[in-house]
Amino acid sequence: MFSDIHAAMGPTSRVLIVDDDAHVRAGLEKLLQSEGYLVDVAQDGVNALGLAGDRRPDVVVTDLMMPNMDGWELIRRLHQQDRELPVIVVTGANDVQSAVTAMRDGADDYVVKPIDFDALTRSIERVLSRCARQPPPQVSPDGLGARLDASPLGGLLGASEPMQRIYRLARRVASAKAAVLITGESGTGKGALARAIHDESGRSHKPFVAVHAAALVDSLLESELFGHERGAFTGADRRRIGRFEQADGGTLFLDEVGDIPASTQVKLLRVLQDRTFERVGGNDPIKVDVRLIAATNRDLSAEVSAGRFREDLFYRLNVVHIEMPPLRVRDDDVLLLAGEFLRRFAAENKKNIVGFSERALEKLKSHPWAGNVRELENAVERAVVLCEGQHIDEEHLPFEPAPSKMTTAAKLEEIEREAIVSTLEAVDWSTSRAAELLGISVRTIQYRLHQYGLAGKRRRH
Repeated sequence: MFSDIHAAMGPTSRVLIVDDDAHVRAGLEKLLQSEGYLVDVAQDGVNALGLAGDRRPDVVVTDLMMPNMDGWELIRRLHQQDRELPVIVVTGANDVQSAVTAMRDGADDYVVKPIDFDALTRSIERVLSRCARQPPPQVSPDGLGARLDASPLGGLLGASEPMQRIYRLARRVASAKAAVLITGESGTGKGALARAIHDESGRSHKPFVAVHAAALVDSLLESELFGHERGAFTGADRRRIGRFEQADGGTLFLDEVGDIPASTQVKLLRVLQDRTFERVGGNDPIKVDVRLIAATNRDLSAEVSAGRFREDLFYRLNVVHIEMPPLRVRDDDVLLLAGEFLRRFAAENKKNIVGFSERALEKLKSHPWAGNVRELENAVERAVVLCEGQHIDEEHLPFEPAPSKMTTAAKLEEIEREAIVSTLEAVDWSTSRAAELLGISVRTIQYRLHQYGLAGKRRRH
């Protein structure tokens, strides 16, 4: 059953099977060999690491629950040896969330037990095909030195490993109907990811409807989501169709879901359970087919513990959880994104700006980007507006460079000196009294006074 993809790869692709069940290992080995694959088998993660080190497999198929070393640890250790080695995980039908977690940790795909051999071979072929057509990293043409991403997703951009994991996981869950919960700091691109998942799904030809819960007062949110009927009860002069009905057949993106009031949480839970609801002021149940993607920058687990968010709703939303990485952990994505924003805003403002100066690049790389991608985008837009030449320079960027360690240490020494001297002045230079108030030894104060050139200071009385 060679596919065109497998034929193009050649019949010598090597698969490493890792499973503690001898029958599973033997069965998969025999079936894959009949398809022309070279097959190695290992009974646990420890054995698998040794085999992978001796002869590199083209793909690893591993169970997650194994003695000695489980599948998650095996993925981590394999990628320490070879970052590009693709891994397919095997999970139980009732534990798909474990596979999703493994994909966040670097797995490329998953199959469900009992293993459908056709599904497994299709998964292997997809992974091998993706690796075969993956082009080598390129250098940004504007000289920024950042790698261009070989497989961007929708409006997302990034070549770092954290973003590659997001792409893999998002593409995998896009075809499912399960709810998705996207978490992460403000400005990391949660809305762009939600849109990308919709565009990759079978619902892409249907509406994508976004609602920002925090932007609506409690009294309006329920009507916004579920609509309302015309009549004296609602005070409305006409019927209004809510966002759930507008998104029928497509995707509803509910941003800042942690801000939803308790009364609306109950109604939202019913939609997720029964796919039905009533408009405000109405009694007729309305059935919808909507895939819900929610996002928040809050810790919903903590909100549940505090009693501010329903536990049952949290579990309904958290079927698939994707954590968006902050910009500070995304390697060279800062320069990649800055270059893209520069090209866009230069075109919008009709300016001939070709890049950043070296000092500007250093300033971009050293900034902590607490506001993430949104902060970077705003900073580059402002720089483009202010720039009158062909290169963005450091004075065009609206933030101070990150302080060096030496600068930070100097500030701490200055703060310490101010505390010691001001305390001594308040107690008429009594070192014993100052030491008591500051919680340090007299010897430390005397040593510091010698450092400050104030050792001759004494009490007046």
